[in-house]
Amino acid sequence: MSVETSLYNTPLADVHVALGAKMVGFGGWNMPLQYESILTEWEHNRKTVSLFDCSHMGEFMIKGDAKACGLDSIVIQTVADMPVNTCRYGAMLNEEGGVIDDLIVYRKGPQDWMIVVNASNIEKDARHFRAHLNAKASFEDVSFKTAKLDLQGPQSRDVLKVLAPGIEKLAYYTFGEYQIAGIPCLISRTGYTGELGYEIYCPWEKCKEIWKIILDNATVKPTGLGVRDVLRVEMCYSLYGHELTESISPLEAGLDKFIDGKKDFIGSKALSARGLDRSIGYLISDSRKSPRAGNTIFNAKGHEIGIVTSGSFSPALQVGIGISFMSAQGQDLGVEVFFGDGKNRASAKIAKRPFYKNGSLKS
Repeated sequence: MSVETSLYNTPLADVHVALGAKMVGFGGWNMPLQYESILTEWEHNRKTVSLFDCSHMGEFMIKGDAKACGLDSIVIQTVADMPVNTCRYGAMLNEEGGVIDDLIVYRKGPQDWMIVVNASNIEKDARHFRAHLNAKASFEDVSFKTAKLDLQGPQSRDVLKVLAPGIEKLAYYTFGEYQIAGIPCLISRTGYTGELGYEIYCPWEKCKEIWKIILDNATVKPTGLGVRDVLRVEMCYSLYGHELTESISPLEAGLDKFIDGKKDFIGSKALSARGLDRSIGYLISDSRKSPRAGNTIFNAKGHEIGIVTSGSFSPALQVGIGISFMSAQGQDLGVEVFFGDGKNRASAKIAKRPFYKNGSLKS
C-alpha cells in the first residue's frame, strides 16, 4: 500500500507490513492499526500477552536539579521528591491553564530525568521545554534515537523475566536498567491497557532485534493501535487530542489528583481562576451502539449537556461505552442520557470509571 511521504516511520515499519498489518497515519507516524481482528487482539491482550510498537512516542533527556533548572515549574506533578527509578504521570500547561501535553517523568538519577511525551506533540513540547528550562539544565530530544516497545497482558511478566531477569521485582510505576540479549534497555512497569505490563526503551537501531526476540515466544502476538484505543477507553484513560487539549484544563479532565497544589507552575494561577462549567464523564450505552467522538449528549428533556470525546464497543461489557465532557451538573451515576445528533439518538447511563474492572494491572 502507498503511504504518505510526510509520515515518519518507526524502526519496525517494514516489519509490520511484512507481518500483514494494516497501516494508518497516526500522530504524524505510519503505524500498524491491526494484524488480526480487533476482537481477537483484544482477547489476546486481556487474557495473554501482546506486543505493541510505540516507538512514535517522544523522549527527552534533561539534566539538572528539578527546582533550580526550571523542570519543577513546567510540570503540574511533584517531581523534586521523586525517588530514583520511579516515574510519575502528569502534564504541562500553557499560561491559560490548558494542557499542552500529558507526560510521564522518569527520575534516572538525582539530577537525571527522562520525559516521555505524545508523538504528535514532540516538536511543540521540545520548544516549550527549551523555552522554560534555564541555563542550569541540559536538554536533549532523543525521540529519534529511542525506540519503545510495550509488552502488555497478564502473562507479560512471565515472558519478560526470562529475557531480562530481575524485572519481576519492579513495582508499579518504577523502572530499571536491564539488558535483553546484551542490548541495554530501560524497562518500566507502566502501560496504557489496564493490564500488567512493561514499556521497553531501547536504542532505535536495536529495536528490530528486540522485537524479534520477544516474538520468538509463541505466547506473544504483535498488536496494533486499533485495539489499544479500545483497551484505553475501557480503562477511561485520556488521549491527547480527545480528552486533553490546550483548551481543556486538567481539572476539567479529572487530573486533579496529579496536580501539586503547593507549588507554582506555568498555568497554575490561571488554573485556580478558571471555573468548572464542564467536567469529564463516562457513558455506558443501553445497546451495542457505541458513542462516537463528536456526538452530542442530551438529557431526558432533550437539552444539550455535553459532547462525546471518545467511544468504542466494549468487548468486556458487550455494549457501547464513551468518554465525554458534560455540564458540571447532571452527572449523577445511573442517570439516563442520550447521544447522537438531531435525528438519531441512543440511550446511555452515566457510569463510574473504569468500565473494565478485572485487569491484571496491579498483579
